[in-house]
Amino acid sequence: MTDALRCPVCAAPLSLTPTTLRCPHQHSFDLNKHGYVHLATGRKLPEGDTPAMVAARTAFLSAAHYLPLATALTHLVDHELVDVVDGVSPPHDRDHQREAGARRDRAAGRPLVVDLGAGTGYYLAAVLDAWPAAQGLAFDVSKAALRRAAKAHPRAGAVLADTWGTLPLADGSVDLLLNVFAPRNGAQMRRVLKPGGLLVVVTPTERHLAELRDQLGLLAVHPSKAERLAQELRDFAPAGEQLLEWRLDLTAAEAADLIAMGPNAFHEQARATAAVTCTASVRIGTYRPR
Repeated sequence: MTDALRCPVCAAPLSLTPTTLRCPHQHSFDLNKHGYVHLATGRKLPEGDTPAMVAARTAFLSAAHYLPLATALTHLVDHELVDVVDGVSPPHDRDHQREAGARRDRAAGRPLVVDLGAGTGYYLAAVLDAWPAAQGLAFDVSKAALRRAAKAHPRAGAVLADTWGTLPLADGSVDLLLNVFAPRNGAQMRRVLKPGGLLVVVTPTERHLAELRDQLGLLAVHPSKAERLAQELRDFAPAGEQLLEWRLDLTAAEAADLIAMGPNAFHEQARATAAVTCTASVRIGTYRPR
């Protein structure tokens, strides 16, 4: 998976040693004891999610509250990246197709999945489970999140990098880009995605957690989010869209974790004190490079 990484100083390829990534110009980047590599230079990066936010997210995701979304992403990978017969393959045929696909992938080099704004690597790990031939890279600016992402899956690595700047990835090196509840750098996404690659973007709809927002005055989804998304991804052609909704029955502690794992963690008045039922509502958009 390091074959796709590039030096953030000079953009040269990086070679892996037991403890570093090094380019031909002797720029060197240590693999730290927590398992991720720091490939950011220049301006000071935002801290990203705090350790408390990451702990809350880990607890919430571990309770499978967002499993429907992870499952939808794995089904999408199956549909887009595994051959199927009439849209649905019998189990035996699907196993045969996976083996054939894995042989093709080995011959052409392992496919690469990159999750930009990966957090703890929860969704990347689910996708890699669904695509046994692939390997993955989790990108984030939060050191606390990357510590977990580095251990999220045996075929995944973790990179601390500026996702708003030039991504330390080779042109046309990525087969599948994931962007789940994270900022989007459309120009860089287009640069690193292969011509036949796929971009998957997950965004909340206006109905997402509406009941919880109404009760506690949480941050709302911006009404022009769809227009902003289209502008950010103007270098891509929409390939599909799915609206996914499911019910969340949360204890007071789980609701508190849900609030604490995102931007509402900084909203002093957002405090869950009782069990709540609310709606999770997201849009899953797929895109191909123009």
